[in-house]
Amino acid sequence: MSAGITSQQKEGKGQIIQRFSPLEKKERLAEKTPPKKVIVLAGPTACGKTNLSLMLAEALCGEIISADSMQVYRGMDIGTAKVSQEDQERIPHHLIDIRHLQETFNVVDFYYEAKQCCDSILARGRVPIIVGGSGFYLRTLLYGPPQGPPSLPELRQNLEEEIEKGEVERMFDRLKELDPLYAASITCNDRQKIVRALEIMILTGEKVSKFGQEKRSLVPDYQFHCWFLHRPRKELYTRIDQRCDGMLEAGFLEEVAKLEKEGLKANSSASQAIGYRQALDYLQTAQTESDYQKFVQEFKKASRRYAKRQFTWFRKEPIFQWLNIEVHDFEIAMDMIIQEFLSD
Repeated sequence: MSAGITSQQKEGKGQIIQRFSPLEKKERLAEKTPPKKVIVLAGPTACGKTNLSLMLAEALCGEIISADSMQVYRGMDIGTAKVSQEDQERIPHHLIDIRHLQETFNVVDFYYEAKQCCDSILARGRVPIIVGGSGFYLRTLLYGPPQGPPSLPELRQNLEEEIEKGEVERMFDRLKELDPLYAASITCNDRQKIVRALEIMILTGEKVSKFGQEKRSLVPDYQFHCWFLHRPRKELYTRIDQRCDGMLEAGFLEEVAKLEKEGLKANSSASQAIGYRQALDYLQTAQTESDYQKFVQEFKKASRRYAKRQFTWFRKEPIFQWLNIEVHDFEIAMDMIIQEFLSD
């Protein structure tokens, strides 16, 4: 970008995009940005959220808040595509490496800690940029914590013990029988959601899906500017496969083996994370070439399926503007987001 105010424009998918110089961005930000504006960048795995978030943070004096349920755990680095230490030192990041594997972290924890981060960033006159692909976490931030009764420790413990005994399929079948609508929105691998759903139904006698039927309003504390980054499915799947290969080359299996010794299996959420679950299964085999190829295939398949579920989830969220990174390069995409952010 050129120095000083520029009238340079770029055209992207039928739109004329005003290009702001660094100086103009700062001036407009100071003049027009209310204290409660928050940018939310969502999108499927491997679509390019991290790169764009770093560019935005530099342009807008922003700080990044991770909305990834696994990046909170220390040591889960390669398999979660955690941002590099160098980038974390260059741009302030939040909610990364804040838990030990033996500690729990759930969506309610995320809601309150992310709000705390937003308020702190805004108080410093900077821009919070929420980045992640977890639809459940982002929806909670936008609309508030999920409804339902408080957890009952004794009941929760009994249900979790059933899960640990290998009863997950039977429990999922039970959920499908009691609330087929909610069961269709998750999978047999979503152990925590299965446990919580059964807990809610036992405590209330009501279906879990009923709690989501009322129209919910956005959290009034912030003005959200939400974007869903995406790419054509074929291109995205190629990028996902390449990312999986890159993780393995970077020592992902060694990371999982180390975390297993530190108690990964005892964390019912972390041990079921995509990649980690497949790696733990592989480490229990004879680790032949055939075992390895099967693991790689399952790792990539699970990652692609997760991306497909992310598309499905965010199609139901009208507050998100969709931005095709294949049509708009990162620089144009950044300018589109900044223009919309500064426009009111």
